[in-house]
Amino acid sequence: QVQLVESGGGLVQAGGSLRLSCTASGGGDSHYCMGWFRQAPGKERELVTATNWSGKNRYVATSVAGRFTISREYAKNTMYLQMNSLTPEDTAVYYCAAVDPRVRGYDSEWTPRHRDMYDYWGQGTQVTVSS
Repeated sequence: QVQLVESGGGLVQAGGSLRLSCTASGGGDSHYCMGWFRQAPGKERELVTATNWSGKNRYVATSVAGRFTISREYAKNTMYLQMNSLTPEDTAVYYCAAVDPRVRGYDSEWTPRHRDMYDYWGQGTQVTVSS
């Protein structure tokens, strides 16, 4: 069973930056697709950015392209989300998610795009951007 723990959220002014971290444990090897989702009050949870298990292929939502960057440090079983030029519209609870593509039968080069395609979730971390 994989456990995911996020950290790094907080309050920041518009135009500022934050870096979120998601550390995985209990999953054996690192053959997981991983992604960052966010959920604002009254809205559905949406995919922000994700990467396939190797990090070769990445998806980035249009709303954050050029501002947010996903990365992975495999030696530490940690995924990061660097968020720059933050706006109040980025205010949400951010969740990291993971799935073993071998278990679900996904192509290993593919990046899952929907929340139902992920099996493991962190507890979420609040990001609040003030204007």
